Amino acid sequence: MGRLAMLALRAVLVMLAAGTAFVQAVMVPLFAIDLEDLDPGYAYLRIPLLALTVLGVMAVQVTLVCVWRLVTMVKRGMVFSHAAFRYVDVVIGAVVAAALLVFALGVLLAPGEAVPPGMVLLIGGAGVGVLGVALIVFVLRMLLARAVARDVEATHLQAELDEVI
Repeated sequence: MGRLAMLALRAVLVMLAAGTAFVQAVMVPLFAIDLEDLDPGYAYLRIPLLALTVLGVMAVQVTLVCVWRLVTMVKRGMVFSHAAFRYVDVVIGAVVAAALLVFALGVLLAPGEAVPPGMVLLIGGAGVGVLGVALIVFVLRMLLARAVARDVEATHLQAELDEVI
């Protein structure tokens, strides 16, 4: 990975981390204040909506930290090791958790007249899209497993060749 690409990715990760910190520190409290003005018939939505928001932001932050660690491993030339699997697995878990949170939002908003049925359908579609991202990362994990296996095999063959020479 080129130095410029590495710096650009880290800059994006830092901006995203700052954005999620802003959401946690500023936007969630403002959202809580806005939710106090809900119609009394929908007051039951306040706590679950805030909880889903906070948990969703946390899922994004966990993913950002793991991607940062993986980028660091790439920079050090250590990404093709078994240590990388831990971070990739956590990313998959965080993305699946985010998908479940999106589905939970749809379930929360489905009953009653809080939102139109089409909006609930769109939320469900977004949940399927997030699950698709988890599947893509899972496929990339399988590719990483193959690369690690090939790297181990190449190292073994190189050691055998060194013994022969």
